[in-house]
Amino acid sequence: MKLLFVHQNYPGQFLYLGPEMQRLGHDVRAITDATNKAETPVPTRRYSFKPEPVDPKATRLGRNYTTMSDRGVVVARFARAMRDQGYVPDVIFGHSGWGETLFLKEVWPEAKLLVYAEFYYRGTGADSGFDAELQECGFDQTLIAQGRAAYLAQALAHADAGLSPTEWQASTHPPALRRQTEVIFDGVDCDRLAPNPAARFTLPDGRRLAPGDEVLTFINRNLEPYRGYHIFMRALPDVMAARPDAQVVIVGGTEVGYGRSPQQGGTWKDLILDEVKDRLDLGRVHFVGKLTYDRLVDLIHVSRVHAYLTYPFVLSWSMVESLAAGTLVVGSRTAPVREVIENGVNGRLVDFFDVPGWSAALTEALAKPEADDHMRKAARAMVRERYDLRSVCLPKQINLLTRLARG
Repeated sequence: MKLLFVHQNYPGQFLYLGPEMQRLGHDVRAITDATNKAETPVPTRRYSFKPEPVDPKATRLGRNYTTMSDRGVVVARFARAMRDQGYVPDVIFGHSGWGETLFLKEVWPEAKLLVYAEFYYRGTGADSGFDAELQECGFDQTLIAQGRAAYLAQALAHADAGLSPTEWQASTHPPALRRQTEVIFDGVDCDRLAPNPAARFTLPDGRRLAPGDEVLTFINRNLEPYRGYHIFMRALPDVMAARPDAQVVIVGGTEVGYGRSPQQGGTWKDLILDEVKDRLDLGRVHFVGKLTYDRLVDLIHVSRVHAYLTYPFVLSWSMVESLAAGTLVVGSRTAPVREVIENGVNGRLVDFFDVPGWSAALTEALAKPEADDHMRKAARAMVRERYDLRSVCLPKQINLLTRLARG
């Protein structure tokens, strides 16, 4: 088939699928934003999107749609130039999160369009209004959150099918849109993430960590409230006081990926750190920024306990990767996590806002790793059965693309 991926940050969720389709002999191409410099074996064309500033007073609740549809128009014009050059794909697989797929059916009506339906914004019942301390809550905010979904609904309504990575993320969509959406996880390379006794992770100060060391990890793309950074840091003083040999490694940048920036300025990282730093042994807290994937895997392999928190929002790969490596994951008792972790069976769950509960659970897990061996083994077995890249997820993704191509 002729398969076209569309993603402003390609490869994104298509990291493994694109090369695998190439290996199978398909004609695979991609469209991405010109600001994305990622290298990929898939032939990739880049469009330039320079959005005009949006006037909130003029656009009101439509300001989000304005930006997303403006990008969609740019991508459609770019796609039309490709069509004029003779290119017509059989299947388009695009992420709907930035508006790129909105008008592709107008360019290629004969192509099948599959959208990656990652999340559907809702006025209530998901991320909006979840954290009363750090989010604006109220009727107006409910309307704003629901209004953000307009372009996502359009994207899926005009597509032939949708794909969501988890059941809960699929469930955020209205019933009419949920019915056309299949659930297939992106996939975790369980072979690469298999426990590795030879793994080593070098800290910024030159010290090297190895499997068996008392290592607590917190991994996210950015350090922000959506991923519970504030709760984790507030729990940390009691954990470090109880575990004087523990080393804490925190992965993540200082940008805002989700939600808003601190109203008082600065970064969430520094704002929350300033709140607790007088009660921390900062010589044992290591902020390592963003890591290459090789280094991230090394860190996961030396981690004894991994703390994962999230608002009711999209699930992070790092949590499933940690489970695949046999690391004990202590996760927030929120819907995306409960879909994967069963408390006491393949990990531990703590209420998101229960700071003392987090301190106690992390301390106990660091202190008695042998008591949790059964959960580590169960976690790895569960991931291999449900989320393994090669044996489960890629075959399902390829099957869906093949069915679409055949009509």
